[in-house]
Amino acid sequence: MKSTKTFTTFQLTALVLLRILIGWHILYEGISKLLMPNWTSALFLRDSQWILSGFADWIVSNDGLLSAVDFLNTWGLIAIGAGLILGLFTRLAAYAGMALLFMYYLNNIPLIGIEYSMPAEGNYLIVSKTLIEAAALLVLAIFPTGSAFGLDIFLSQFTKSKNEE
Repeated sequence: MKSTKTFTTFQLTALVLLRILIGWHILYEGISKLLMPNWTSALFLRDSQWILSGFADWIVSNDGLLSAVDFLNTWGLIAIGAGLILGLFTRLAAYAGMALLFMYYLNNIPLIGIEYSMPAEGNYLIVSKTLIEAAALLVLAIFPTGSAFGLDIFLSQFTKSKNEE
């Protein structure tokens, strides 16, 4: 059996490419929200009909909380996307992205009998692109792609030299 710490160049390249593509998608989503002057998550949250619907209603009913959620959502997407693209704090970015996407999924889960007012990009049943992207981020969190190609290389060298002192 092959050691888990040894990957082929092709395997690492594929994982890094996946990390950069997901990072781009998440970064773009954050920047697009930042550049839309009247963007708010209220429409998405009002559409929530499943397990997090009560939580979503609570957020929407409080203007200050909704503003904080909008700010954290926008800048969280930007930070997560930039971290994935740059390979900086890669595991943290992957886990944070996975958690955020899973929250989106639980607010807008594709189940029979649930219809949303916001248009969907396709027809899904249980498994959506959001869930798939969250699962891909779990894979990226497990594999050290930032240490293979990214700014995490410098962080690991810095912490290694600090530990040797």
